Amino acid sequence: MEQIKIADTKKWTDKIKNLNNGKVKKYNIMTMGCQLNENDSEKIAGMLNDAGYEKTEKIEEADLIIFNTCCVRENAEDRLFGKLGEVKKYKEERGVIVAIGGCMMQEKHITQKIKESYKFVDILFGTHTLEQFPKDLYEAIKEKKKIEDILDVDGIVFEGVPVYREDKIKASVTIMNGCNNFCTYCIVPYVRGRERSRNPQDIINEVQTLAEQGYKEITLLGQNVNSYLVYQKQKGENVDFKVVVNSKEMVVNSFATLLTALDEIEGIERIRFISPHPKDFTDDVIDAIKNAKHVCKLIHLPLQSGSTKILKEMNRKYTKQDYLDLAKKIKEQIPEITFSTDIIVGFPGETEEDFEDTLDVVKQVKFEQVFMFIYSRRLGTVADKMDNQVPEDIKHKRFDKLKKLVEDEIEVQNKNYVGKEVEILVEGESKNNKNILTGRTESNKIVNFEGSKDLIGKLIKIKIVSDHMWYLYGIYDNI
Repeated sequence: MEQIKIADTKKWTDKIKNLNNGKVKKYNIMTMGCQLNENDSEKIAGMLNDAGYEKTEKIEEADLIIFNTCCVRENAEDRLFGKLGEVKKYKEERGVIVAIGGCMMQEKHITQKIKESYKFVDILFGTHTLEQFPKDLYEAIKEKKKIEDILDVDGIVFEGVPVYREDKIKASVTIMNGCNNFCTYCIVPYVRGRERSRNPQDIINEVQTLAEQGYKEITLLGQNVNSYLVYQKQKGENVDFKVVVNSKEMVVNSFATLLTALDEIEGIERIRFISPHPKDFTDDVIDAIKNAKHVCKLIHLPLQSGSTKILKEMNRKYTKQDYLDLAKKIKEQIPEITFSTDIIVGFPGETEEDFEDTLDVVKQVKFEQVFMFIYSRRLGTVADKMDNQVPEDIKHKRFDKLKKLVEDEIEVQNKNYVGKEVEILVEGESKNNKNILTGRTESNKIVNFEGSKDLIGKLIKIKIVSDHMWYLYGIYDNI
């Protein structure tokens, strides 16, 4: 496995400190996109903290403004260019450093547009050069030159990048980078490269450190987590890794065995993962979830479409019946399981009959959560070149119909919680009312309740007394 331990990051962060001559500089990071982007932003923040910078949520205070971009949907581009227009004045008034990184920087037409139309941008860095950001920043400040640090290759896995997490209860841990699936609507394999799995011992060490720091929940991240180590195995590499967990030697050679190993770590109460691929959801993974003490009995199982015809056009490699059979098998093995999913509405060639197939799957599986997206053309993907694009008005009508069905089903399912006692991990104060605490069930339902602040970070039992569309309300009785 091609992996490198970070050796010279500290050299560059120290150089930046000396360059700033003891002055405390502030940075602002705007993260656009998925949890993988958020995890990357935590690494950027970790490196900047080591360089003596402080984070600020107020962009007008920042000496360094960073955009960590996503390119999955078109509105991400519109958002980036809109924000760049706003920050230009800070560059002109105070000489702030402006940096743009993330997936969008791997698209040549985007970087070209930035270089031509937004010449005040100082640093462009890609998904494969994240760990070099301190070096790029130093050169931009010291030499006052434009930096473009983008690689078109798959890159390698770097270990030891410092991470700064604001949340002290839940943490995300990336277990692999890239994707080999090439779904026809998706740009990700082109911008994040082929699959590269992290060494399992490095993952275990990171999670053990998080447990020692008091974290209670981790979410394993990857574009296709359940293909962990598969690519290395296909290339003929030895993937029977001997690892040590709590002084116990184990073998990790798959996603299932990784889950089993992580389940042994003391202090971690909940383990989640996103996103698996239905075609790779093997029986050993089902068994690992079934037998684990801490792996949540909620599976995010992306559907994308309920139509076998559309799934083939998407290159998803499963049929409607395959998906339904998998969901049924998992429910039979783990009766308490719940599902969440992703659905794309309006993929090229989608007919009313195809869309009705999607609605049918939603009705049969009864998802706890559905993340719905209107299909967005992405330059460089196969689907962008398809002739039979669905008109925007039809996309929106179908989206509204799906949204109505999902909300109706959630309303019914929420009522099933009323009167029951559930276990939640208390995450903190409600954003809307500081007198109310909030937490989540194992099935990821938000629960609000009244309680003392010393409950934050604890797993407690709550009796649900009322249901609302996007949250449940409960009573905590500690007697």
